Amino acid sequence: MTATRWLYLARHGDAAETGGLTDTGREQAKLLAERLSDVPLAIVTHSPLQRAAETAAAVHAPSTEIWAAAGDYVPFVPDPVPPVLEGYTPQERADGARWAAEALDRFAKPVEGDIETHELVITHAFLVAWFVRDALGAPPERWLGLNSANCALTVIRYTPDRPPALVLFNDLSHLPPELRWTGFSSGLVPR
Repeated sequence: MTATRWLYLARHGDAAETGGLTDTGREQAKLLAERLSDVPLAIVTHSPLQRAAETAAAVHAPSTEIWAAAGDYVPFVPDPVPPVLEGYTPQERADGARWAAEALDRFAKPVEGDIETHELVITHAFLVAWFVRDALGAPPERWLGLNSANCALTVIRYTPDRPPALVLFNDLSHLPPELRWTGFSSGLVPR
């Protein structure tokens, strides 16, 4: 028996060059936590990177875990390689593809059992895009056209015997206009 999984995905808050959150990032994380305060989250899973860990710490849930596959990596590199992805090594590309498959295998399906669950993954823009692309049944290279703002909320519902449903994508309604930012310059992808 399986039950519905509500998968909440959020990119970390604005980060400093040192890896932790800026004051803006802490405010974004606080507002994301307030937005999710009425959601019966079973668990918060987050990237091992400091910016994601600090964002996750703002959200209250019965349990929290660090998971490498929620990290910051390139999930798929098309051939030919687009210029924005040329700097990634063959090993980084292989690791990214493996982690992306692991992430989908774990989360992109209904849960075992008969109890609906709500789970939050605090991650990075690339993995949010990868999940959205998968939920929509788009080709693997299509993740490249998607972007997530800092602490934006994306929700995908995985219901038994139905295709995934993209409920929200890159929703920023919990953030005031001055905190709505992707962190990316036009046309650039961060490393």
